[in-house]
Amino acid sequence: MAWVDVSECKRFSPEKFQKINLFETDRMFCDVYCFEAGQEQTPHKHQGADKIYYVLEGKGLVQIGAERLELLPGMAAHASSGEEHAVKNSGPERLVMLVFMAPHP
Repeated sequence: MAWVDVSECKRFSPEKFQKINLFETDRMFCDVYCFEAGQEQTPHKHQGADKIYYVLEGKGLVQIGAERLELLPGMAAHASSGEEHAVKNSGPERLVMLVFMAPHP
């Protein structure tokens, strides 16, 4: 069994948000994204893969397509294949998210 203590995997950088891989197979991946206040992910798309953002700590402004929603801890959002998506840390504290994508691009 593969397992990880997500609370031990957080890493932050003043230069840009950090992606920490937790699990990866040829079919999916699961990462932790760590954002300092004001940091953001550039809008982008994945053809043939869906992505889920789940907030663990902080709050994040998630863009999926033309919609934007501020997610709080315990909230999740889904970006379907081909939909533009991005995240911005919209709060003053750090933002930590679990991110799942399948199938693996």
